Amino acid sequence: MSDVAIHRRPARTTVTALLESAGLPAADLTDGYMQHFFYVGPRSAPLALVGVEMCGRDALLRSLVVIPQHRSVGLGQALVAHAESHAHRQGARAIYCLTTTAEAFFRRRGYVDADRERAPLAVRETREFSTICPASSAFLVKQLPADRPATQEKPE
Repeated sequence: MSDVAIHRRPARTTVTALLESAGLPAADLTDGYMQHFFYVGPRSAPLALVGVEMCGRDALLRSLVVIPQHRSVGLGQALVAHAESHAHRQGARAIYCLTTTAEAFFRRRGYVDADRERAPLAVRETREFSTICPASSAFLVKQLPADRPATQEKPE
């Protein structure tokens, strides 16, 4: 599904509504986070979205959600690949995620188990890691390429 139109900076109110409808946390999100969030579909009613929280030389993938009617068509995969590329362009060397429901999905995309005790300090200090996600969540990591791409994203 490489022809998916992925947009940047969704409205926080629509992000919050979509995440809450899927039972995902949204309490810590601010307008500032939206610069690293991406969505598919209309801005007023996204079909799917994902966010990246930059943590210095690492990133935390968060808030992946696809509405039920549009699952299993590649939207989640396209958004995760886009988020990984974005994090890489921002200088991240690795991208982490916490999940209670999508461990198999992330493993199919190259994520592997990470030791919570050895998580980078900046990742451990995020609210997502430190207080929002339960300790029983799978903690996964994917190494990003060592070279930083020369292309920059176009602002929307």
